[in-house]
Amino acid sequence: MITPNDPAASTGALSEAAHAWTLPPVGSNPGTLANATTPGSFANQPRIAPGRRGALTFSSPDTPHMPPVSDKTAWDFLPEGWATWEGAAMTPGSRLDAKLTETAFIQSDGSLRHVIYPSDFTASTQLEFARLGIVSPQMSRVAEREPHLTAPQVRDEIAAGRMVIPANKVHLKYQLDPMCIGRASKTKINANMGASPVSSGTDEEVEKLRWAEKWGADTVMDLSTGGDLDGCRDALCRHSHVPIGTVPIYSMIIGRKIEDLNEQIVLDTVRFQAEQGVDYFTIHAGVLRSHLKYAKNRLIGLVSRGGSMLAKWMLHHSGGRRENLMNTAWEDICDIMREFDVTFSIGDGCRPGGLADASDTLQLAELQEIGKLTERAWRKGVQVMVEGPGHVPLDQIEYNMKLQRNLCHGAPFYVLGPLVTDIFPGYDHITSCIGATNAAYHGASMLCYVTPKEHLGLPKKDDVKQGCIAYKIAAHAADIALGIPQSRDRDDELTKARAALNWQKHFDLSFDPDTARAYHDEDLDVDTDFCAMCGHDWCSVRISKEIQEWASGKDEDMKWDKPKKTAALTAEQQEILEKRGVLSPDEIHMLASKTKKQLATGAAASAAPSTDDKKLSCHSDYVDAEDAKRIQKEKLVQVNVAPALNLPTHDSVI
Repeated sequence: MITPNDPAASTGALSEAAHAWTLPPVGSNPGTLANATTPGSFANQPRIAPGRRGALTFSSPDTPHMPPVSDKTAWDFLPEGWATWEGAAMTPGSRLDAKLTETAFIQSDGSLRHVIYPSDFTASTQLEFARLGIVSPQMSRVAEREPHLTAPQVRDEIAAGRMVIPANKVHLKYQLDPMCIGRASKTKINANMGASPVSSGTDEEVEKLRWAEKWGADTVMDLSTGGDLDGCRDALCRHSHVPIGTVPIYSMIIGRKIEDLNEQIVLDTVRFQAEQGVDYFTIHAGVLRSHLKYAKNRLIGLVSRGGSMLAKWMLHHSGGRRENLMNTAWEDICDIMREFDVTFSIGDGCRPGGLADASDTLQLAELQEIGKLTERAWRKGVQVMVEGPGHVPLDQIEYNMKLQRNLCHGAPFYVLGPLVTDIFPGYDHITSCIGATNAAYHGASMLCYVTPKEHLGLPKKDDVKQGCIAYKIAAHAADIALGIPQSRDRDDELTKARAALNWQKHFDLSFDPDTARAYHDEDLDVDTDFCAMCGHDWCSVRISKEIQEWASGKDEDMKWDKPKKTAALTAEQQEILEKRGVLSPDEIHMLASKTKKQLATGAAASAAPSTDDKKLSCHSDYVDAEDAKRIQKEKLVQVNVAPALNLPTHDSVI
């Protein structure tokens, strides 16, 4: 055993010759803490650069047999009459057609890009502004919210098609705070909500919107299929600070059979929702009639509502000889979306609904068609992200992410989960966030949350919270693993607070302070140098802090004065403990009113409620030492840990 005073301890790290291990290549450091001992991220070294040079951005190392990155970007799919190149200007003496205009701008890496476009062209979308080298106000706002990116880098990622800013011009007039989705940025999460024919309504959905925003949803999708659909959608757009997405086909079939759907209804509905301010549309244009034969032997067929309805439409019309009308009307849909700068979220109508159907021919054939739709939308100047599968075994997730990156040329991937097992209904927010963490690490840009009600019913308010928190965990874990700068800083600050046993800072830095505080006070409503998990003698954090030569727990900013009784529970914290059902209503009431007698002061504690100015008798600096030891032994079940740590009873350091 090396003790702090052992000469071997002063040599620092082991010599390289003594190492029995070799670290993999290290990417960037997700934290800014100077003295962190972790080597950093094991992801690829990031490269944020214009065009094809930035294809990997933040990415995971490939395991064998993974699809390569595409050698194309949105720059390769310009509208007719456009041209672009990097480097020198046109050949001296050459003349530009009078109907064309040339512009040139410095890209984020200092290189020069030239663009030729029609003289009568006026930019309408974020993609088109980026193609002209313009940094829009929305791009500048995104750079403020993504401190590791500059505004020109945001512009260049959008121009390459690897990033989108879902910001309908109408919604920008309300309360929308522009954000971005793309693998160069932090991982985002989406919360689904919406009224159904049997549950909820507009007021409840607006309340859930506010709740989802509170718990970290970066976008919200209104999937209403009942009630006042138009009114609910309008209310969400007017009250939302985050982008709103919809699936327009849900409104298209209200009051009519799917077989009666036609292109005019499609275009009218798309325009109406764009005029309301919807920021992105899920359009299921990738499922083709030639794909339907592959659904025959699937264990669970088509689980996408839009995909199944359009499959039925194709089978009904001319005996399956008519193509998906969303696909044939694609360019007309693009024109409307370009006018309002609505972003595509190209729907995966053939996504697997169970592990047995994952990565099958039907799913991947649709993905290939989605790649073509991406190219067609880019030629029309429309921003694109792509939706991905919902049930995928853990071993297939990387392949799915990297195949999409290849076929769709790096367009942001927006995935539902995926769930990595099918046997835990009621807990699918957990089964899916496991898959979501892997998906984000391997390339997904946004994660659609799954709640405990998935497959069972419409999520309620607490389900929304549970889904958001599960997916914030997944997104944050992936950002740290990818080495996104500063993504680990808050974790490091919390670790310093934990090491110093500074409970209040510990809770303040946590994502959900009320739950953390309530769970702590459930067992011990005292902020002191241990918790009820270990007690005093067993507290490894306290022991580490007391070893003088170690840095653990000695951060100046995390110092605290002395143990103190915690404040009364807030209403939110009371509700948390009531739902847990561990404490009786009387015990919760005592915590809320601070009349808890356990650990109170002296002999009078049994007769009078404790108050904030009373001392805490589990601490020997407040009462007789023997009395404190007795209370610790009786109430906190303390054990002498010194023998287990091979330390003498009167250790000079501890």
